[in-house]
Amino acid sequence: MRKSLLALAVAAFGIGTSEFVIMGLLPDLAKSFSVSIPKAGVLVSAYALSVTFGSPLIALLLARTERKRALLILMGIFVAGNLLCALAPTYELLLGARVLTALCHGAFFGIGSVVATNIVPYNQRTQAVTLMFSGLTIANVLGVPAGTALGQAFGWRAAFLALIPVGLIALAALYRMVPEQPAEAIALKHEFRAVVRPQVQLVLSLSTISSVALFCVFTYIAPMLEVVTHLSPHAVTWVLVLFGVSITVGNLVGGRLGDWRPMPLVLSGLVLLIALFLAMPLAMPHVVPAVVLVFVWGLIHFGAIAPLQSRIVEQAKGAPNLASTLNQGAFNLGNALGASLGGLVLTAGYGYLKLPFASAAVATVCLVVAVVTVWVEKRDQGQLLTAPATDPR
Repeated sequence: MRKSLLALAVAAFGIGTSEFVIMGLLPDLAKSFSVSIPKAGVLVSAYALSVTFGSPLIALLLARTERKRALLILMGIFVAGNLLCALAPTYELLLGARVLTALCHGAFFGIGSVVATNIVPYNQRTQAVTLMFSGLTIANVLGVPAGTALGQAFGWRAAFLALIPVGLIALAALYRMVPEQPAEAIALKHEFRAVVRPQVQLVLSLSTISSVALFCVFTYIAPMLEVVTHLSPHAVTWVLVLFGVSITVGNLVGGRLGDWRPMPLVLSGLVLLIALFLAMPLAMPHVVPAVVLVFVWGLIHFGAIAPLQSRIVEQAKGAPNLASTLNQGAFNLGNALGASLGGLVLTAGYGYLKLPFASAAVATVCLVVAVVTVWVEKRDQGQLLTAPATDPR
């Protein structure tokens, strides 16, 4: 079991590094292809949109494929996509290669979450998913800084070339360590019927809105730390590494607590996040409070959100592959919307210290949706308990 989860985590590490390393390479990319920074930034948003809208289609295409084989196919796409990124002679071909690479992202985490929950006892499902996702959080601590440094030293293509052996190692680990799992024989209409249930849609909404609250501030955390906290770029790098450590710890702790009482964890975490965002404008001008707050922020946010991926698998019993993939799309949609919201706040001239207030407002909406989710689940449980027994004859 642990070897299987380790193999999934290695693959998640590669995918996470591939997604985020490009942000540190944008200046080099823009210079290499003689395009503006905003146009180079399309490489980031195109990746997120491909995850959001393309991955569910891939999940549907692989719905009847044995799950281990599906994971191997998706990692093959990952290796091919990063090779094409490294070799792309034009900006347009690089954009296409990024879109191709992103197609494996949501589908892999979606199907991988189902595989992870199926190889552990029921009361360890959230822990299993968070162990797989620990590869994604560790990518922010180790993979992204290392890839960025490699790209800056030897050119941006080197960062993508370095991801190819990571993908090959993940392929070998998945082949040797992950047990085969037959796909569920279900019709397409049953997949859609399962994912449109209110319980599933509410969890997807929570995933999207929570990501909006995160990325409204996090997208601009580096310039905020430089301008408001007056940290050097080198110091900002270490603060971001610290944030990566905190989200890794929060993810693992949230996985353990999420198997105990998932929705109370989400509710209490959102209340703490609202308080944290409201305190952020007071803390950011001071170095020590700012660094401590950034660490606690990652800890709370990823601890509270960790149960959502396993919860979507539980709520969408008729279509776990599709629903779990849609949840990854929901997170990425929230990433894009959060960055856009923060950009609107700054464009309007409100300054960096107004971003946390926008995130607090979004987190409040998320809290309301979480309360509604709890109410719907209790209502459904009550209806199930009070339903008349059927005559066995």
